[in-house]
Amino acid sequence: MLQVPEASLTPLLPILLVLAGAISSTLLGFWLSRRTLTLINIGTVVASAVSLGWLWNRDLSSFGGGLRADHAALLLGFVILAGTLMTLLVTLDTAWRARVSFPEFDAMLMYAVTGCLLIAFSGDLIVMLIGLEIMSLSSYVLATLQGSRRAEESGLKYFLLGAAGSAVLIYGLAFVYGATGSLNYAAIAEKTSTLNPDNVGILVGGALLMLCGFGFKVALAPFHQWTPDVYGGAPTSVSLFLSTVVKVAAFAGMLRVFSGALENVPGWHSVLAVLIAATLIIGNLAALRQTNFKRMLAYSAVAHTGFLGMALLGTPAAGGAALGYYLLVYTLMTAAALAIVAALQRSEEGFSITDMRGLYYRHPGYAVALAVCLASLAGLPPFAGFFGKYLVFQAAFQNGYAWISILAALTSVAALVYYLRPAMLMFMPDRTPAREYGLGQRPPTTLAVALGVAGVTVLGLLPNLWYAFVAHPDIWAMLAGR
Repeated sequence: MLQVPEASLTPLLPILLVLAGAISSTLLGFWLSRRTLTLINIGTVVASAVSLGWLWNRDLSSFGGGLRADHAALLLGFVILAGTLMTLLVTLDTAWRARVSFPEFDAMLMYAVTGCLLIAFSGDLIVMLIGLEIMSLSSYVLATLQGSRRAEESGLKYFLLGAAGSAVLIYGLAFVYGATGSLNYAAIAEKTSTLNPDNVGILVGGALLMLCGFGFKVALAPFHQWTPDVYGGAPTSVSLFLSTVVKVAAFAGMLRVFSGALENVPGWHSVLAVLIAATLIIGNLAALRQTNFKRMLAYSAVAHTGFLGMALLGTPAAGGAALGYYLLVYTLMTAAALAIVAALQRSEEGFSITDMRGLYYRHPGYAVALAVCLASLAGLPPFAGFFGKYLVFQAAFQNGYAWISILAALTSVAALVYYLRPAMLMFMPDRTPAREYGLGQRPPTTLAVALGVAGVTVLGLLPNLWYAFVAHPDIWAMLAGR
């Protein structure tokens, strides 16, 4: 007899609230201004974050385990919503100048966030894939919505490479299903705990194909080529969203799949370690050669993909805790830095690093805030970036990947050059006319920057405020829903 799975909507409440914001932007755009819709969406994001607290300790699931509101989903969902809130605040000031101040922009952004949350809450590969495609398709539109030749070119590159990445991921998903006969994370984890020699080849092939597919989404080398062009060509507020919210969601999917369902599958750990090493080297060396500050931050995002990926080399408990902590810190410091770029740039191409000379004497608040963000990105104490890097280094080192930890430490030293150079230039006197757009410190953008700077400072001084939540071993031991 066919059993109909339970279809409770309670675990979906955070997702449904964000979806309501997306639908309202789609339908009400005929009558309400884009700014009003943005404020409505900010309200739905805050309400969604509150609902995460309401679902805490309830460990609910729906659709036969296809959607899970467990602790891991709630923590990762909070990071996604934090990045979304900062993005929406920045767009209140900058969307009109970027020529994306229309309701469709907010609708696409909120649909993308809906997909991101689906990935974090997924309990099987099909739900993860649906969320990934909703997120990806919306992101392709966001990257090209400005209508400029530069944005269209970068968006087309994003679409073509992203589509190839999705195809590879789906092919790997089919292999995993063929080897295990299931799409559910828990069932896959159970069946791979005792490997059948006849299926090992198919299973390893599927895991590696999925790793390559996810590599496109998070910008692991050599699948990172789209990143600097897309981040540089898209409006800066979109670059902020892609480099934080979308990346967090993709890592949430990797955590669910590789540290949960495919944890016992051989082969992918070594391949991931090699990809991380290439990402650390390429990302940091390329960032050293950049003269445009926004493009430098794009390569910085590639380098940080390597640091974040190191957490997946650790055990589920140590690696999950390190990734959960570092994803929030990365979101706060990257979003705040790009928010400042969005406020001060003359065009969506950003500005030259040399143009930052004397920024403190023109915009002292933003200069100090940007210096804090750059110091945290470089991993300098007492800011949270230092503790985040320490945790991912420790997770990889303790699980036998000492060489990748040493390489990461060496590339972190190299990163000091391209982070500290603009930081020093900002405080040097400059007698030339101001070379920024000169928006000044507008309240929404200033609030987003303040949230980021306060977050990386407080979490650096008092890391247990967030680490106490993410460090509980039971949270990450149940990644596959077991």
